Formats: sequence, C-alpha cells, structure tokens
Amino acid sequence: MSPQTGAWGETRYSLNELMMQSDSLARTADRPKHSAWRAQLRDAFRDAAELLDYLDLPADTTADPRFPMLVPRAFAERMEKSNPNDPLLLQVLPDTREDRVEAGFVADPVGDREARVGRGLLHKYHGRVLLVSTGACAVHCRYCFRQEFPYADNHAGNRQWQAAVDYIAANPQIDEVILSGGDPLMLPTARLQELTDRLSGIGHLHRLRIHTRLPVVLPDRVDEPLLDWLEALPWPVVMVLHANHAREFDHAVDQAVRRLRHRGTHLLNQAVLLKDINDSVTAQKSLAMRSLDAGVMPYYLHLLDRVAGSDRYEVGETDARHLVEQLRRELSGYLVPRLVREIAGAPYKLPVL
Repeated sequence: MSPQTGAWGETRYSLNELMMQSDSLARTADRPKHSAWRAQLRDAFRDAAELLDYLDLPADTTADPRFPMLVPRAFAERMEKSNPNDPLLLQVLPDTREDRVEAGFVADPVGDREARVGRGLLHKYHGRVLLVSTGACAVHCRYCFRQEFPYADNHAGNRQWQAAVDYIAANPQIDEVILSGGDPLMLPTARLQELTDRLSGIGHLHRLRIHTRLPVVLPDRVDEPLLDWLEALPWPVVMVLHANHAREFDHAVDQAVRRLRHRGTHLLNQAVLLKDINDSVTAQKSLAMRSLDAGVMPYYLHLLDRVAGSDRYEVGETDARHLVEQLRRELSGYLVPRLVREIAGAPYKLPVL
C-alpha cells in the first residue's frame, strides 16, 4: 500500500487502504476464516447506489465521498425501506455537503494530535489513557471525528504495543486504559488478549474500558472467544457502546448485550446529538428506554465534534440544553444521559449545563 500525506503533514494510509488492511486481518486471523461476523463484514455495503437500491430508494450518483462508505447488512436491515429520511440511513449515507468548507469545522476537532504521547497512545485526562488499537471500523459514520486521523502512523498495532505498555507502567497515576480506534473489536480476539496479557502485569491498573460500535452494528462479533477473553480479564470491564437511535437495537443486539452482561461486562451507551436523527424529545426518550430495556445504561449525549464535512449534523447548544431539560422533566434521572462537549485541551469532557 502506498502512503499519503495526512491532514497534519504526516504519513498515513487512505481509508480505502485501511479497509484492505481490515479485510486482510479478517483473512489471516487466529479464528476460522468463515466466522459469522467476518463473513458479514466482507459482505457489507460499500457503494451508496447499492445500499439505496436495497432500500428501494433512487440512487444519487452525485456523491463521490472522500470518506469511504461501509455499512454492514445487519445494520442496513434495520432501516426502513423507501424512507430517504430513515435515522439509521442518514448516519451512514455519503452526502455532497461533506465537501463544504465551513468555519470552525476542522480535521482534528478534539485535539487528538496534541494528546499523543507515543504511537497509538493519547493521554488527555488524569488517570486514564486511550489506546488507538486499530484504524478499522465495521461502519463508517459520516460524522466520525477521527475520519482524518492518520491511523497508519498512529495506531498501536501488536508490534508497537510494548512502547505503550511501557509508558503506562512508568506512570503510576494511570489506573484505567481505554481501548478505542477505529474500533478495537475489529481486532482478532487473540490480539486483544496479547495486549491485555501485557497490561496485566501493571499493578496500578484497576479498570479496562472498551469503546465499540460492533455489538450494535455487527452483533455476531460477540462470539464465545470474545466472551471468554472478557470474562478472564483481571479488572472490571466497562464497555461503552454507541447507539444514536432506538431502532439500532433489535433482537440480535439484545442477545449480544445479554451475553456480555452474563460474563460480567458493565455496559453504557453514548450517543451523538444529530440534527434530524435524534434531536427530539421523542427520539431521545425512546433511545434511553430502549437502551435500558436491552441492559445498557444511558451515559453521554455528545454535542457534535466539529469535524470537517459534518456541519449538516450540528444541533445548537441552546436547543440541546432545552432538549435535555425536557428529558429531565419526563424521565427518571438515571435515564437522562449527561450532555457534554469535548474541547481540545480541556481536562475532562465539559458538561453542558
């Protein structure tokens, strides 16, 4: 694969090339090649016209996205056919507006670059570090704040993990490691276990957190090897899922969540507030209640990270505050997610009060 110059003047690979890496990873992994989730990933929609045809919608041939489309069929099956405004479709369908240049919308809206302390390792907040374990995802959300991240030079693949482990071991104030990406569950379970085996010797680590969308968009990823790995870990495990709309939950997701909970994993949901997708009291109430019905506690509701090309999704702060105020009036307190904004350089995610 041929490297390119990234938005920060660094060498990186294109997302198409990262997709090829992901497919190669699936073919060479430790588990059987025909495991269900990898087969589903290979069969995912990668062309907008094909997805629209599947949904009985007219194809728009004008969108030629710089950020490739990727939508698992398990996720597309939850979309309403013949509805161009389906809230799941709007999260993943490329749009010509992504090419607009809008003031304040940038390549690195949350300051990932400045937070890097080594390959694949971000240290933003006291007591915890984030490990960018892979650049691959199972779905490409059009509002993704890391779509310009130079993953090829900045993810801690298994050959670079030791430097990250050494940094964590040398900083005793770090008591939590967050696995992120991309999506860490895109890695083979054996590679995840290799990483956590190295981390297990660090006595001051007390928690492992995993940020992932796979149990929602590709629930068959929650297979027995993954569950065995999670159950055997020496720390409490918090898995933060990412669902923006109640219809992202279905029976298969419920089953995946149930298996995770049965093995002792604590489950939270974070969502992004997205215009015309979940910016109503009805949508947010439904998401909170459906999430809890599945066994996932509402956690964060993020204001949009202002990545270039995503301005069509933005909901203003005043509207967001009014929305959450109404949720407080109509829901039990534990069902109301915390409205937050991430600001580059801030010591924590800032509550929007």
